[in-house]
Amino acid sequence: MKANWKKTATVVLALTLVFAVAAMTGCGKKETAEPKVVRLVYVNWAEGIAMTNLAKAILEDKMGYTVEMQVADVGPVYTSVASGDKDAFLDGWLPVTHASYMEEYGDKVVDLGTNYDGARIGVVVPAYVTIDSITQMNDNDDKFKGEIIGIDAGAGIMKATDKAIADYGLDFKLVPSSGPAMTAALKNAIDKNEWVAVTGWKPHWKFARWDLKFLEDPEGVYGKVENIHTIARKDLATDMPDVAAFLKAFHMDDQTLGDLMGKIAEAGKADPVDVAREWMNAHPDVVAAWLPKK
Repeated sequence: MKANWKKTATVVLALTLVFAVAAMTGCGKKETAEPKVVRLVYVNWAEGIAMTNLAKAILEDKMGYTVEMQVADVGPVYTSVASGDKDAFLDGWLPVTHASYMEEYGDKVVDLGTNYDGARIGVVVPAYVTIDSITQMNDNDDKFKGEIIGIDAGAGIMKATDKAIADYGLDFKLVPSSGPAMTAALKNAIDKNEWVAVTGWKPHWKFARWDLKFLEDPEGVYGKVENIHTIARKDLATDMPDVAAFLKAFHMDDQTLGDLMGKIAEAGKADPVDVAREWMNAHPDVVAAWLPKK
């Protein structure tokens, strides 16, 4: 009887251990989390490249996500976010430039707010230039050498500047060049404290490097000042509340975004995310303000 009791106890103990191990194994499988992936999409614009790569570095290094990035034209960008195929787009120009996309997809996406205020294009001069409006340029054409230094001939800002020359009756020549050539001309003039006018836009790293200003455009040739918004898929805040909170808090100004864009431009062929990661590590207080509170 005693032997049978011991044998029974041994069997019960063995079965208990088997079930315990099975339960632990089953729990392990059940609790194994799927990789946390955030899918960001961007257009091949300098500010979008900078902000998206910085967001990737922060989401991966500070929040434990894996980030997938894809570049596309602006139309497919909005389509992919509206369909839920992508989680967010950090370069939505509103209320004007991307108005048609928001009219089409606005009920299928969520606007998480602005991440940069005051995006615009126009004629840019050093702050020491003593005129404030395009209407004053003809009276000082000799100081500007009768030139506005432009970028690539087919760029939208070049077409707008051709229109500005016509609408304001400017006795100026628009000189095509490139983005780097335009900033080189700007630097050369500033080094010599000379007057210079260039086709300019912001956000751009030149505003972080030099003290510049836009000439007033009373005719509105260059359009309205806009803000850059973060556009997300509709259920992001439900599925990834911490990601949505981070993207809502993420905001850069002329100095921070300009500095990051400048470092990426100077890095040449270096991976922008590596540059963004260095920037992130060099600005812990800025980044900490964007992170969700635990």
